[in-house]
Amino acid sequence: MAEVETVVLPHLADYPLFVALYKDVTNANFLRQQLLEGNSDFEYAFLDAQVILSRTQILAACFRAVNDMVHNRLKSRNVHSEIVFSLSPNNNIAESFRRFGITDTTKDVLAIKVRVSPEFTSESVSQHLTQQVKGQAIEVSDEILGDLVDLARLKKIYKLNAPPKKGGSGIVSSAAAERDEMESSILGAMALKGS
Repeated sequence: MAEVETVVLPHLADYPLFVALYKDVTNANFLRQQLLEGNSDFEYAFLDAQVILSRTQILAACFRAVNDMVHNRLKSRNVHSEIVFSLSPNNNIAESFRRFGITDTTKDVLAIKVRVSPEFTSESVSQHLTQQVKGQAIEVSDEILGDLVDLARLKKIYKLNAPPKKGGSGIVSSAAAERDEMESSILGAMALKGS
């Protein structure tokens, strides 16, 4: 079983992230209900992994959310909901949750916890998630996220309908180059929101 990964963001070392990915989740409706009820034990950013292309996309959203929290600029209820909002290319919070948050039918869940209190540790978060998320814990890597992502859905969300660019010889670029270009466009859309 994959452990919860601890990630320290540059310039925000006081707020490490605890990140875990679960495949074939059977209780997304329960997790979503805990969020809707405002259960403080479930203060996580629960994301639908099908709309996450890479770790960079996740970390960019987390950096923006934590930075906004530190500077008292949150537009949503807490830093965890701000992570979901930060993924969005627009300023509609409800739409952000519909597109990036978990739904009752979500099968692949990315869970992120920001340590806003010393009581939260990798071990405590891991134990809580293991008890509450009914799914298979897997590694949070670009390769695995790439296998889970729904590219058509992601392109629709970020309005990425341009045909692939051709190289100097007229050959269509590789899948890796296309993904890199897509990631760059996604990060740009996230960064430009609200600027």
